Amino acid sequence: MAERSTAAVDVADNSGDKPLAAQAAQATSDGVDTQNGRAADGPMPDKDGERKNAAPAAAPELHSGHKLARRYRLEECVTRVDGFSSWRAMDEKLRRAVGVHLMPADHARARSVLAAARSSALLGDPRFVQVLDAVEENDLVYVVHEWLPDATELTALLALGPLEAHEAYQLVSQVSQAMAAAHREGLAHLRLTPSAILRTSTGQYRIRGLAVNAALRGITSETPQRADTEAIGALLYAALTQRWPYESDAYGLTGLPKGVGLIAPDQVRAGVHRGLGELAMRALANDGATASRQEPACTTPDELAKAVAAMPRIRPPEPAFAAPPEYQHTTYQQGSYGRLAQPGTATVQSRPVPPPPPPLQSRTGRALKWGVAALLIAALGLGSWQLADTLLDRGSQKGNSGTNNTTTPGPEDNPKDPERTPVSIKGAAEYYPDGNPQNIDGVPNSYDDDPKSFWRTYSFDDGPVMGSYKQGLGLVFDLGEEQDVSAASIALTYGGDHTTVTLYAAPSLSSSTPLKSMQKIADGTTSKTQLDIVAEKPVKARYVVLWITAMPKAGPSEFSRGGFKQGISNVVFSRNS
Repeated sequence: MAERSTAAVDVADNSGDKPLAAQAAQATSDGVDTQNGRAADGPMPDKDGERKNAAPAAAPELHSGHKLARRYRLEECVTRVDGFSSWRAMDEKLRRAVGVHLMPADHARARSVLAAARSSALLGDPRFVQVLDAVEENDLVYVVHEWLPDATELTALLALGPLEAHEAYQLVSQVSQAMAAAHREGLAHLRLTPSAILRTSTGQYRIRGLAVNAALRGITSETPQRADTEAIGALLYAALTQRWPYESDAYGLTGLPKGVGLIAPDQVRAGVHRGLGELAMRALANDGATASRQEPACTTPDELAKAVAAMPRIRPPEPAFAAPPEYQHTTYQQGSYGRLAQPGTATVQSRPVPPPPPPLQSRTGRALKWGVAALLIAALGLGSWQLADTLLDRGSQKGNSGTNNTTTPGPEDNPKDPERTPVSIKGAAEYYPDGNPQNIDGVPNSYDDDPKSFWRTYSFDDGPVMGSYKQGLGLVFDLGEEQDVSAASIALTYGGDHTTVTLYAAPSLSSSTPLKSMQKIADGTTSKTQLDIVAEKPVKARYVVLWITAMPKAGPSEFSRGGFKQGISNVVFSRNS
């Protein structure tokens, strides 16, 4: 099979590598990706190794500090190649980092880039790095996308070594499922390289450049599903072996030996998981490779995702714990009590202990036993008489007073819930410590007392518990000043099994503070559209994080497709009066 690329790299978004903005201008002439330090290419080579011809226009001459749409301030150029440039920028309206691709409006691929970006934005799948804006303005075309500060490129992960089996399983499972969903909507990637795959700090794999990366470089395919499936197979192969499954080196990985063809992963590296290795070969067996003879080739991402799902689940490795110090048993715990010491050994109990004395069998002993028994019988009789006398006395008192046998409890026996006063909310923001917001513009809808408006989440494929792909998501509210928070009443958009919410006292509206450093106020779970949470004791806070860790499954709506999702239409905090 002809190799797909020798040293192909994607447009650098935010891999976490050290950017080299000072070398950006040189990148066009020397072909170096300024962020990742790898050889940058133009369009991908076709099956015959020839690049597609597309005359690139000159990249726009912009500088740090330039502002697009009076909103996106360019801060650092990370790539300048093939007639376009990529930047890290700041969205001054929402005060968050974003990535921006820029090219002249008369660039040969400007129209296709705009179309690809807008199609990708409509997908709205959180497994992909989201396109936030696609605009033609002032002779420029620019595409704005998410910037993930906590994410690491697969390229960087593979530089450290092959992935262990569970991590490789998560990679191929998440990527194949995401691409199967994209192809169902008619979208292909066509440039699924290690630098297009990002792993977040929560263990979720995100795919960047859906449709856009291929459009930027003029890449097309008559068999897009087959091309993306083979690319996923190459990613899995590299994850298992730390080798690129073609003859030429690429993405910092050494290629296979020349002339031997495609060989199974377990022949490249010992200890490779057999099922995953077979799966990689099935995905790569598209151009006549026969290393996987027992199972048919996977030619679409959906087929590959089903093959992954049919595998026995690979569990994560057990955490390694340091062995505790050996516990020194005492002589008694070792069982030597009442035993003779073994010759030549030193024990605390060096002499045999005489057996316990026999039970009392003499005349005096028998008399003592009967005496004790008599005392016990007398004590029981006296206690029963006193109890009966007390009951009879109470009964006579009640009969004389004319009251019934039901005692009316006093206020101390049936305490009432304390009265609570609502706390006004002065402002709010999304809380997204993983760098992936859900619906920033809809935050004010979460406390506006309008049941028809709500802040919403994306729609996810797994649930109700979110831990497998995202630790949680939520909002942080500003109460204006520090005060006691005793309870919260939360109006939800979707009911069903089930929604779980936890409240935390936060130091600010920022998402940079981790939950583990915050004080927990209370939590609650419901299957309805109303959740009332009451704290065991009030907690002083000005800022309160509302953190969702489980969401019910709901059907499609005008805002999102069907899946596990939630919306919040109104939140009311209160304190004890």
